[in-house]
Amino acid sequence: MSAPELSVAFFLQMAVILGTCRLVGLAARRIGQPQVVGEMIAGVLLGPSLLGLFLPELQAALFPKDSLKVLYVGAQLGVGLYMFLVGTEFRVDHFLTRAHSAAVVSIAGMAVPFLMAVLLAPWLMKVPGLFAPTITRFESSLFLGAAIAITAFPMLARIIYERGLTGTALGTLALAAGAIDDAAAWGVLAIVLASFGGGAGVALTAIGGALVYAVLIVTVGRRLLAHLGRLADRTETLSPSLLGAVLAIFCLAAWAMDAVGMHAVFGGFLLGVAMPRGRLTEELQRQLTPVAVVLLLPMFFTFSGLNTRLDLVDNLQMVLLALVVLVVSITAKGAACWGAARLTGADNRTALAVGTLMNARGLMELIIINIGLQKGVILPALFSIMVVMAIVTTLMASPLFEFVYGRHARRDAKTPLPSPSPASSLD
Repeated sequence: MSAPELSVAFFLQMAVILGTCRLVGLAARRIGQPQVVGEMIAGVLLGPSLLGLFLPELQAALFPKDSLKVLYVGAQLGVGLYMFLVGTEFRVDHFLTRAHSAAVVSIAGMAVPFLMAVLLAPWLMKVPGLFAPTITRFESSLFLGAAIAITAFPMLARIIYERGLTGTALGTLALAAGAIDDAAAWGVLAIVLASFGGGAGVALTAIGGALVYAVLIVTVGRRLLAHLGRLADRTETLSPSLLGAVLAIFCLAAWAMDAVGMHAVFGGFLLGVAMPRGRLTEELQRQLTPVAVVLLLPMFFTFSGLNTRLDLVDNLQMVLLALVVLVVSITAKGAACWGAARLTGADNRTALAVGTLMNARGLMELIIINIGLQKGVILPALFSIMVVMAIVTTLMASPLFEFVYGRHARRDAKTPLPSPSPASSLD
């Protein structure tokens, strides 16, 4: 397609994507689900699983193959910018007050899913069309373990915020555990991608580069960014020039993580964590959230949906496999996080709530399996099964959390944590 033809296709795509995501998202909210759940489902509806199944010519005309490259770039920008905004809301001081318990919960929430992945991988590798033919048992076990262990950190943060649990013991424990969990899962993914395609040097570059970036951004970077915060506080606004500077820094952070072999979302999230709190982050959230959430994120959900082929799960063996992956994912992650929370002193209701929140996969699951599909680690059939797992576990999160935690217990939990000492806070 020529550039003018791509432009015509893109604007029509965006009209369809935005309209469908808003409508399905609103329908999801009417039944008590987050908007993001509806948008995940909308992405699947626009793909070959529904629109392509019943109206294949229309679906092919709306999403010609050449246009998907443009959609992909917009999707990566959207998910990276969204995670940057999530980072601006992350409380480092609260994280430090629950770091020990969070580490225990996170380690358990990684170890048990990886153990189950080691047991599942040999069986899955015997089924044609799931993993790449050249993948080893070690690589398949690691990738499957990372996909099962990942937590929907952005959704977890949103549930905690919407339920008024920010700053409580439960909210802080879940956020801290989710952050550690996802960082470890991304490290494992880097090892898989390196061993699959580029050797140990690729993994060392990815993990080492990410560690160097993380240290620099929360030390030197934090001090440099503080100048932007003081400027915003002094002028009591976020000027176009200052907004442009922040977005340029965000793009550099995303580029750095992509360049070393990690993903742009980590660059964006850590930059958000390092941003000075105050007028700057308040204005960034106010001005950028509508763009990221309303305009750009639906592109990511649709791009994922276009790669989802539920028609490949078309026989008893594949249906059984999908059910086993779903049940194992739910029980391994939920039970492990519940047990670890209990061992660190949480009461049973709080531990159940932690297990419920950590069990949602959502957006982060879609990111990790999209990378696996693009790198050739997994094939469309397994990708589609994992999309179903992501949607089901995300759908479960809000109603199950409400059931196990309840309004009365949530009200009682709204006792703020003790203020950390200055030495324990990076703010």
